[in-house]
Amino acid sequence: MSLMYYIGAMEIKKAINYGLDALKLVLIALAIVIPVRLLIFQPFVVRGQSMEPNYHSSDYLIIDEVSYKLHQPERGDVIVFKYPKDPSVKYIKRIIGLPGETVEIKNAEVFITSQGNTWKIDESYLPLITQETWRNSANMAPTTLNANEYFVLGDNRNASYDSRAWGVVPMQNIVGKIVFRLSPFEALVKE
Repeated sequence: MSLMYYIGAMEIKKAINYGLDALKLVLIALAIVIPVRLLIFQPFVVRGQSMEPNYHSSDYLIIDEVSYKLHQPERGDVIVFKYPKDPSVKYIKRIIGLPGETVEIKNAEVFITSQGNTWKIDESYLPLITQETWRNSANMAPTTLNANEYFVLGDNRNASYDSRAWGVVPMQNIVGKIVFRLSPFEALVKE
């Protein structure tokens, strides 16, 4: 009977050790994943057509929340931000105008004026069909950005509700920059 008792006690001890090891593994994983998720990266799911053809509705994206603590956003960055008129809503758009610049749209071309120089920006990320056909606010009077303000546009200009309609995005509203796309799988293969 003592041998059976000994074997049973060993099995119980093994089960307890196994359970403790599994619990340690889960705690270590959570200690790594939770801070990364809360402080560095955040998921975002695209809703709507404003960024087509580069990003589609239901695309699952990862946002880098740290980069803009280290350096300023740049023209062309695709960002997620809190909508200035309702911060509970998040949008995805592309940065077009930077602090201190003046943005103007003439004949569906975007012009930037900074320090007395004016130039048309290169929007090679837009497909030719979008460049030729966007007509929603194809002309826009100059908008001058103050410090810490950004002018954003959707890539699908005909279907985008953006700075042309509601104004600039303050720096404090920017959540982060898109760093990669997790889904759909076809997009991962192409990138």
